[in-house]
Amino acid sequence: MARILFWGVLLLLSFEIQGLRHVFLLRGKDLHLDVEKSVVLDKKTDLLWKVNKTNNIAKCAFNNDPVVFDKYEGRAELFRQNYSLLLKNVQHHDSGEYTAFMVSDEDQKVAEYKVIVQDPVSPVDLKVDSVSGSPDSCNLTVTCSTVNSQIRSIFTCVAQNCSQVEENSLKTPDYYSSLIVYLHGDFIICNHSNNVSWTDSKTKPYCETRTVSSANIIIAAASGLCGFIFIIVIICIVAKRNRRNQENQLYEAAQEHPPGQTRNENVPGDASSLSPTSTYALVAFHPKTESTKSKKIPQPETVYAQVTRATRPRVTAQQTELENISSINSQG
Repeated sequence: MARILFWGVLLLLSFEIQGLRHVFLLRGKDLHLDVEKSVVLDKKTDLLWKVNKTNNIAKCAFNNDPVVFDKYEGRAELFRQNYSLLLKNVQHHDSGEYTAFMVSDEDQKVAEYKVIVQDPVSPVDLKVDSVSGSPDSCNLTVTCSTVNSQIRSIFTCVAQNCSQVEENSLKTPDYYSSLIVYLHGDFIICNHSNNVSWTDSKTKPYCETRTVSSANIIIAAASGLCGFIFIIVIICIVAKRNRRNQENQLYEAAQEHPPGQTRNENVPGDASSLSPTSTYALVAFHPKTESTKSKKIPQPETVYAQVTRATRPRVTAQQTELENISSINSQG
């Protein structure tokens, strides 16, 4: 309903006001104006188009081709068939009152227009400023703004059924455009319009708490990232410390068990660790009493006995070397 009323107001502006017919035109377009009364020319009667009562645009004389005055040469064109005027590529300075006269002993006005050249309207920005209430019912305050103006409006929603507390509209500073906020179906709409263009923005009214601002989202994301990095650093430190402890334990084990000796091997000085082991002993018989039958002195005899113990899986090179030395000493 609000939108219908708005366009109705704009339509009224196109009717004659104070004897003038309003014509709205987008900047850069061509302006076409027709005469509104019958025109009959003779030798003493000419047709003249002018703007703002003083600036002559073009004229047409009896049995002569139309003439365009210097200021509008190349931009304006007067058609002899119907005496209409064409003005190309209009700009803001072309806005004004355009009139056509039959010039004779007395001037007779045959056309009169109020021409308004407009730019396209600027985009609108529709924001929900606040939401108060519960998820089932709430009041929404919205702001609709353009480059140089803004309006606010309040909407009440109950169970997803919304109504506008007060309809707000605003005439912008150029008077011929309007800014309005209204409810249409399931949408809140902000409309910025003039007679040559329009634009709008819309949003759905939801009764919910305000969303977290982008700044809060960034802070939360940064905090989460820092926490994740901190956990990774702690894990790396603990892993490095455990690896260092393992290396220290291996180093200590290497000090207790020199290279070439397994954990099951004992030091070479322990005789019980030699497996298999050969033990050599020198046995001397008790000397017999001197026989009367023989004066030959008996020589001591050397007997070698080998004692074999339980076989062990490995014998170190150092143990073998010790056995060889012991054997050589015994034979010597």
